[in-house]
Amino acid sequence: MFAKAPVAGGVKTRLAAVLGPSAAASLHAGLVRHALATAVQARVGPVSLWCSPDASHPFFERCRDEFGVALEAQRGADLGERMLRAFEPAWAAGGRLLLIGSDCPALTGEHLARAAGALEAQDVVLVPAEDGGYVLVGVARALPRLFEGIAWGGAAVMAQTRERLAQLRARWEELPALWDVDRPEDYARLRREGLLAEVLS
Repeated sequence: MFAKAPVAGGVKTRLAAVLGPSAAASLHAGLVRHALATAVQARVGPVSLWCSPDASHPFFERCRDEFGVALEAQRGADLGERMLRAFEPAWAAGGRLLLIGSDCPALTGEHLARAAGALEAQDVVLVPAEDGGYVLVGVARALPRLFEGIAWGGAAVMAQTRERLAQLRARWEELPALWDVDRPEDYARLRREGLLAEVLS
């Protein structure tokens, strides 16, 4: 799992304009803890938290102690390179890896189990995001070019990833799209669907 340190003004900046920087950072911390709980409870494999800008923030140490996860520092110039660095150890060991972010409270343990199962037959599994990105990617074999040349953060991430998978002649499966929490309308949906209290608990 990838996550940023919950520093006011440095996370959920689009929501900070509505909630204020401190409340936006608290929401981010709640989303991270919610996603970690989901990943651990799914029991599809050991869970590691890849931290940005490094693993030294006290919040990450508390997450390690609470959830029993390993901490790793994200490394790389952009998201694609940081994701590649996270996948490389699994590929070197001949294993499979699922990678999620912290922004999708709609992602459940059932999604993780289905994604893990998909990698029994597929090279790649993805859960698209409704905004054009994706909230989960799993890879069963070394595909280092998968993360190259993608316009990270834009609405074309999923489309560009499909193109890259086709170029690589990879077999992939997509699970139903989910929504993540980045914009004020996403926060309104979080409240409307009754997930806000769960995230902040």
